[in-house]
Amino acid sequence: MERRTFVGASVATLCSAAVPGLAADPNPDARELYELRTYSLKMAKRPVLDDYLGQAFVPAVKRCGGGPVGVFAEPPDQGLVRVSVLLVHKSATGIATVPARLAADEEFRKTAASYLAAKADDPVYLRIESSLLAAIGGMPTLERPDPTKPRLLNLRVYESHNERAAAKKVEMFERGELAIFRRVGLVPVFFATALVGGAMPNLTYMLVFPDEDGRKAAWDRFRADPEWVKLKAMPEYADKEIVSRITNRVLTPTAYSEI
Repeated sequence: MERRTFVGASVATLCSAAVPGLAADPNPDARELYELRTYSLKMAKRPVLDDYLGQAFVPAVKRCGGGPVGVFAEPPDQGLVRVSVLLVHKSATGIATVPARLAADEEFRKTAASYLAAKADDPVYLRIESSLLAAIGGMPTLERPDPTKPRLLNLRVYESHNERAAAKKVEMFERGELAIFRRVGLVPVFFATALVGGAMPNLTYMLVFPDEDGRKAAWDRFRADPEWVKLKAMPEYADKEIVSRITNRVLTPTAYSEI
């Protein structure tokens, strides 16, 4: 089997892998794949990373046929900042071939030269954490917000104690919660399950708001919504049964972010 065929088949298998008692996804190839990278770095190195991502990486990914690419930052904490990069892929082949395509891209090598020349005793970043995510059936493609408008992104990760519970949380969103989100103004960007990464199994999703006041108001409407109150009262969807930990991150897009 050729490498590209093998990679595509392997990821498709992961996307549709059956969990006991649950049906496999009938059409995993229709779902997008997302690569989420988070750079941890000192504040003083933020301009170097921004220059690399905005001038070299994002344009090169577009030349490879990938994207859109979102780049988001969190408020600094004790002199450190986290910058997250979200890449949208239509296929597993796209993920597998990006590194080689970047290496062969002369314009990328030129614009990324100073970033790639960083010395071991003066690194740009401390480490990169990465996850590979597959869009859920109820939202198979990313819904891109208008990058020309002010916006605030909310990234949330719902961890579960096992695969059955994680699949139940996805079912909850697909059967009702996602529709409630849309109605009350919790505007989705993507919903996806983790295939590779930390804190697995988990459901990871992103929402977009005009600003912090809009974010708080939408969550208040959601918590008071009668349909949500009814849905969360169902024993099979009780948080204590299917969600073990929630991580909530509020992100600000960079000026060059495409999402």
